Amino acid sequence: MAAQTGAAPRRVRRFFIALGTLCLLLTLFAALVLRGVVKLNTPSRADFPIWGVDVSHYQGEIDWEALAAQGVRFAFIKATEGSGHVDERFFANARGAAAAGIPAGGYHFFSFESAGETQAENFLAALRGQPLSLPCVVDLEFYGEFFDHPPDVEETRSELRVLLEALEEAAGQTPILYATQRSYRMYLEGAFDEYPLWLRDVYLWPALTLPGRDWTFWQYSDKGRLEGYEGEEEYIDLNVFGGGEEDFARWLEQA
Repeated sequence: MAAQTGAAPRRVRRFFIALGTLCLLLTLFAALVLRGVVKLNTPSRADFPIWGVDVSHYQGEIDWEALAAQGVRFAFIKATEGSGHVDERFFANARGAAAAGIPAGGYHFFSFESAGETQAENFLAALRGQPLSLPCVVDLEFYGEFFDHPPDVEETRSELRVLLEALEEAAGQTPILYATQRSYRMYLEGAFDEYPLWLRDVYLWPALTLPGRDWTFWQYSDKGRLEGYEGEEEYIDLNVFGGGEEDFARWLEQA
């Protein structure tokens, strides 16, 4: 009886040691995923041969020839935010990408605190005269206090619609919508299906995130590392186009 009584505490200790080890391993795995060391969703070049980047002033001065030499095939460059902000590196980046032969488009970070009309004016003023060959993009995602307190759906859709229609009328192109899974579900799903989608999901595949929804571009990593930029941000966002070489060529012609 004494031996059996002593065995129970040992089994309990072994259980908690095993549980603690498992928790430690899971924590380490999560940290490696968050740091970009372990990648759960990296698409293969065979399946998605057209890949590119998106950048802003956070990447600092960019050597676009160096990016092209590493296989970058397209780029989206931050142009504006809200009704008054212009990214300080936008014009240099737009010229640099064009000189390196990388098709590029400008993107606008949508503000929940600003009218769609004045956001369109700000964005269009920055785009005017720039050597861009891809359609413009509106980036709809949460920021600041809006993570916890999302703005009203109908009001946001209304201002977004004003912005998109102004862009389409002025540029003669259908803008692309960039969204996270959460912002897509809350504001875009069922209301803006006619717009090409650029989906951000750095953990899962689009087929799991938004099953049945077509996408044109997919931002699969915010922890990319390439040679050719030097700024306060050590990483660069990586993206793929949702098709092959012929699809991309046709899409560029139509854009």
